Amino acid sequence: MSLLLFGCASEKPKTEAPKPEPTPAVYKVLFTTTKGDFTVEVTRAWAPNGADRFWELVRENFFDDSAFYRVMKGYVAQFGIHRDPRVNELWRLNRTFDDQRKQSNKKGAIAFAHNGPNTRTTQVFVNLADNSGRLDGQSFVPFGKVVSGMDVVEKLYAGYGDSSPRGYGPDASKLENQGSAYLNSFPRLDFIKTARVLKD
Repeated sequence: MSLLLFGCASEKPKTEAPKPEPTPAVYKVLFTTTKGDFTVEVTRAWAPNGADRFWELVRENFFDDSAFYRVMKGYVAQFGIHRDPRVNELWRLNRTFDDQRKQSNKKGAIAFAHNGPNTRTTQVFVNLADNSGRLDGQSFVPFGKVVSGMDVVEKLYAGYGDSSPRGYGPDASKLENQGSAYLNSFPRLDFIKTARVLKD
């Protein structure tokens, strides 16, 4: 025998969780760093999945207090690993799909790092030179560009060079798994203090 349950008239209606704010077609993010400020403008039409993921990360304050852990003069400035390994583990499982490249990796362009098809998570880099000939063929897809403060990005500490073992910088895997405890071994790195969406 089936039983139908009817709610009482006095019951309060259930409230739905607020829907996430949709990604704007174009938005700007102000990065306040230990070297100064720079602003990134994201254009969703360039790479919808990448722009959506970056929007989500910024809205979650993911980049706050994170290091520019791989800075190579004349090449890239890379960031996007959280100090808390537990946070990194959650995002590591939350990959986003690839986008078709519509823009080149010219100086100032920002793109997600990856380790093969559909492996983008949280790590991004700013091109410090025109890397189109070097990176466009490797499916690195720009979703935005630095529109002010590029001189700040170029001043980020680059003395450690590439990541270990190719250079003396932090090993990304160790940084993901050990967080602050490992990062403290690299005291000269520059950091993002905050990353916030700019209101019109």
